Amino acid sequence: MENEVISKNFIEQMIDKDLEEGVYETVHTRFPPEPNGYLHIGHAKSILLNYGLAQKYNGKFNMRFDDTNPTKEKVEFVESIKADIQWLGADWEDRLFFASDYFEAMYEAAVKLIKKGKAFVCDLTAEEIRSYRGTLTEPGKESPYRNRSVEENLELFEAMRAGKYADGEKVLRAKIDMSSPNINMRDPVIYRVAHISHHNTGDKWCIYPMYDFAHPIEDAIEGITHSICTLEFEDHRPLYDWVVRELEYPVPPRQIEFAKLYLTNVVTGKRYIKKLVEESIVDGWDDPRLVSIAALRRRGFTPESIRMFVDLCGISKSQSSVDYAMLEYCIREDLKLKKPRLMAVLDPIKLIIDNYPEGQVEYLDAANNLENEELGSRKIPFCRELYIEREDFMEEPPKKYFRLFPGNEVRLMHAYFVKCESFVKDEDGRITEIHCTYDPETKAGSGFTGRKVKGTIHWVPAPYAMTAEVRLYENIIDEEKGVYNEDGSLNLNPNSLTVVEQAYLEPGFEGAKPYDSYQFVRNGFFCVDAKDSTEERLVFNRIVSLKSSFKLPKV
Repeated sequence: MENEVISKNFIEQMIDKDLEEGVYETVHTRFPPEPNGYLHIGHAKSILLNYGLAQKYNGKFNMRFDDTNPTKEKVEFVESIKADIQWLGADWEDRLFFASDYFEAMYEAAVKLIKKGKAFVCDLTAEEIRSYRGTLTEPGKESPYRNRSVEENLELFEAMRAGKYADGEKVLRAKIDMSSPNINMRDPVIYRVAHISHHNTGDKWCIYPMYDFAHPIEDAIEGITHSICTLEFEDHRPLYDWVVRELEYPVPPRQIEFAKLYLTNVVTGKRYIKKLVEESIVDGWDDPRLVSIAALRRRGFTPESIRMFVDLCGISKSQSSVDYAMLEYCIREDLKLKKPRLMAVLDPIKLIIDNYPEGQVEYLDAANNLENEELGSRKIPFCRELYIEREDFMEEPPKKYFRLFPGNEVRLMHAYFVKCESFVKDEDGRITEIHCTYDPETKAGSGFTGRKVKGTIHWVPAPYAMTAEVRLYENIIDEEKGVYNEDGSLNLNPNSLTVVEQAYLEPGFEGAKPYDSYQFVRNGFFCVDAKDSTEERLVFNRIVSLKSSFKLPKV
């Protein structure tokens, strides 16, 4: 329709205005993570937002590591972040940068500020700087070193670079306004001494720029037009603008803030995840119970499901939390038509069809996905001995239990009606075998209409069954108690992982490889674990169960 109104979020409206008024000729965005941990689901929103804006306006998208704090950064984190962003589908093309690429330019920028009388070397300790800063209601107090001469500041700053001072002995501060109502503008520290090796520059530097000083310089050097960041940086925007203005960049970038993505009852804090990893409560930053992007990928989430989730969350200025059930809804929606529905038995009990000829096998036709004919069909071997789920048989069933019990008849999925005649228990009273008879007239697809049964159960042919380990995940957090205890520790769910050592799978799983995913009939969606699976032993992670209470809000 010609008059169709396309709804735009507030960032797109601001970009439209900038382009219309000629502030910028094009759109250039970036994603700038610090490589001090793995990315999580909240970062996916920022990645997809920045990349999506560049795509929408036929602009460019940069990938840049904000590696200005070598105390916490590792090459491992750099590589994991690159893998995550590529997996999500954000393409930086040939524009992969590191803040450390610009250390010389940042040093020169600091020298320029000193020469303009806008920066000074300060000898106050970190604690003294804090005490001089003032409060939200009281102005700060000027450093006694604030009025050093330009020449002295240049000399001291050069000596800082030359390694003549110990960590914390001197800092370089911007000279702005100690009475500013915005505490970030009260002569903030822009360089500190840190004698530590950097993952990218080695031991070349012993002074490092602070994030608030480095970030606007990086953006300006790369020609970023719109520096999209989260709301906690809103109070830092005046400092961002001050840096690019004082350094006289011809086309200063514009910072725009949006609300972070918060998920209920999940752990995203790096220090908490680090503790879980170090204490072996999880098996790494990619443990499928976490919501790091690597963990979600390993569990079996798809880039499409993450993109759908981010789209549903929307972009706004107001902070809010999203239920984890929405993320599960998105992966179900993405997988339900794409993946084959095969039979797997997680808690097996043997079913023997006494009147089926011993040694006989027939191959039954089964659609791979009843909702998507394009996925084709397969042949399943059917024989005298099968495995079914233990919960599909009860010796003394309650009312409205329509599965197998003595004297009752059910359909075996894709196969025949079977009637329970008897069962066998071991010395502990545990049922080990169920004996049935089948009606050969009731073969699925034969058009049999003689009678109906209320229950259908799935099965796996015993002689042809594949074995696998299956991992059933719940939230790592005890949702009833909330994420944190009073002492700040995590409320962990002791049942967050259940391991089924030996599940039985139909032969249709043959050839399954890491990251392949399937719907296990009635049990949920599962993915081949990329870390622990081998050709000899498949390991499956449950991505999500089949049922959900989540409903999309009506528009």
